[in-house]
Amino acid sequence: MVVLLIVIVIIVLLALFLIGAYNGMVRARNKVDEAWSGIDVQLKRRHDLIPNLVNTVKGYATHEQQTLDDVTRARSGLVSAIQSRDPTAMANADQQLTGALSRLMINVEAYPNLKADQNFIRLQDELTGTENRIAVSRNDYNNAVNQYNAYIRQFPAVLTAKVTGAKERKYFTANANAQQGPPTVDFSKPAPAGTPPAGTPPAKP
Repeated sequence: MVVLLIVIVIIVLLALFLIGAYNGMVRARNKVDEAWSGIDVQLKRRHDLIPNLVNTVKGYATHEQQTLDDVTRARSGLVSAIQSRDPTAMANADQQLTGALSRLMINVEAYPNLKADQNFIRLQDELTGTENRIAVSRNDYNNAVNQYNAYIRQFPAVLTAKVTGAKERKYFTANANAQQGPPTVDFSKPAPAGTPPAGTPPAKP
C-alpha cells in the first residue's frame, strides 16, 4: 500500500512537472509568434510604401529606370517571401530591397528638385521609420527564438517537445548571398540623349 502510494505521488509530480514544462514552452512560443507579427506588419508597410516612392522619383529622374526596376523587382520578391512565411526568405528579400533602395537614394542626390519634393521627403521619412521598426522587430524576434530554442532543448521541456512535435524556430537572418556591400554610383556617366538636366521638374501635362 505504501509502495503504491509512493508510485502515485511520483506519477502526479512527474505529470505536474511535464505540464509546467509544456506551459513554459507555450509561453515561449507565443512570444516568438508575437514578435513575428511585428516583423510581418512592418515588412508589409514597407512594401506598401514602395509604389508611391517609385512614382514620385519617376516624375523627376526619368533616366533612372534601371534602378527603379531593381526596386520594383525587389518589392515583388518581398511579396513572395511574405507569402511563404519563411523567416530566411523574408530576411533575404528584405536585404535585397534595402540594397535596391540604397542605390536609389544615392541616385536621388543628383536631383535637387526631387530631394526638395515634399511627397518624396515624407515617403523617405516613412521608409526610414519603417526600416528602424523592422530592425527593432527583428531583434525582438531573434531574441524570442533564441530563448524558445534553448528552452525546448532543456529537460524536461525536451520531453514535452518530442511528444508534441515542437521544432526549433528559424532566425530572421539573411544568408551570405543576400548580403550586399555599399552601392557604388558613378555620376560622371553622361545621361542618355534627350534626358532633361538633373533636378528638372516633371513636365506639366
